[in-house]
Amino acid sequence: MTQKTAQKVHFVTLGCEKNLVDSEVMMGIVQGKEYTIVDNAEDADVVVVNTCGFIDDAKAESVETILQMANLKETANVKSVLVAGCMAQRYKDELMQEIPEIDGIVGTQDFIQITDLIEESLTGSRPQFFSAGNPIYLYDENTPRVHTSGNISAYIKIAEGCNHACTFCIIPTMRGKLRSRPIESIVSEAEQLVEQGVKEVILIAQDTTDYGIDIYKQRRLADLLEALNNVEGLHWIRLHYAYPGFFTDEVIDAIARCEKVAKYIDMPLQHSEDRILKSMQRPGHQAGVRKLVKKIRERVPNVALRTSIIVGFPGETDEDFENLCNFVRELEFDHIGVFTYSPEEGTPSAEFASQVPDEVKERRSNILMEVAREVAAARQARHVGQVLDVLVEKFDEEDPSVRVGRTQFDARDIDGLVFVANSDAQVGDMIKVRVTHAFDFDLSGEAV
Repeated sequence: MTQKTAQKVHFVTLGCEKNLVDSEVMMGIVQGKEYTIVDNAEDADVVVVNTCGFIDDAKAESVETILQMANLKETANVKSVLVAGCMAQRYKDELMQEIPEIDGIVGTQDFIQITDLIEESLTGSRPQFFSAGNPIYLYDENTPRVHTSGNISAYIKIAEGCNHACTFCIIPTMRGKLRSRPIESIVSEAEQLVEQGVKEVILIAQDTTDYGIDIYKQRRLADLLEALNNVEGLHWIRLHYAYPGFFTDEVIDAIARCEKVAKYIDMPLQHSEDRILKSMQRPGHQAGVRKLVKKIRERVPNVALRTSIIVGFPGETDEDFENLCNFVRELEFDHIGVFTYSPEEGTPSAEFASQVPDEVKERRSNILMEVAREVAAARQARHVGQVLDVLVEKFDEEDPSVRVGRTQFDARDIDGLVFVANSDAQVGDMIKVRVTHAFDFDLSGEAV
């Protein structure tokens, strides 16, 4: 072990919330070794870039960010630039060969050795920490972690990895097989977060509906929601990445029954057409999805549904796309994320015939986003005149007398906001707001 020479470390996190949790764990480990976490890269001795390697745009952003941080060796005090995350796991050899500015690299299983990586990198040895085989690491409630998302809401990773073999996805290669945390561990973490002032926990995994099948031999998401609902001081429990293939009646009933579970479900569908879903190797079919959405809305009144759609998958015809647009209109999702298909190296679909031209994918994406905007605006309008609970997150930058927050129907960072007049509420307060205006994605109203 070399002597520690660096005092200040800066983390750059790219990609999804699951990557953010990994960065927060690395920060907790580094801070526990008496390093100082700094907000600005220019002030750091060491910069850690936690990369995303999911699609081409994310990979390009990761490489660009690495090079930007490397430039700080010339213009600031940075001595070492380290790379972690999915892109590191997938392309370690290429990154180390093609970007000599990288001073060390670590995979998705071994990032808990971040302090060793820092110290060895400062000797000029360019260390690489990668265990053989598929990643198996999974943090727990005892793992040190620095929460960067504020004191109001926090992400809890309930599982890591994925057992599915979708033809467009490389995640199992980068993250390994499904590894669920015990219910007791997750509840303990939620209790710790509440003690720190957190009001909302957001449950994330590659597929939250698959939770528990590995350690309990049955899916236990409903039981987890019930257990978290008993955590004193917690206001909201939010469910992300709940794929439809294993969305059981028990989960629906738990969402309906548990008062702390937000009436909000993030359910990535990817497409509407059975032929495309089969080609994607996604479980389920359109008729099942329609039945599931109908059942959810019947049992959970006023529920908000978010979905994600991929346009331009190989073989997608104009008719398929037109049917997809009609499907989105008919099911009236509250929030929709639209993504253009990206052929990822090492995935089966990258080799499929009938790849859709980029210009067609972009055109279809723009059309579907406009459809999604129209549907979202119509869904938002139903809130006008209602009195809703709003969690205050900040003061408006232009008018500090206006509070900005979210309802249970909107997730942080990706959905709409509520702008509240006539309130003296503080950040973290839960207040009643009468909605007076609805916009495409946001609401405004007055405190009551």
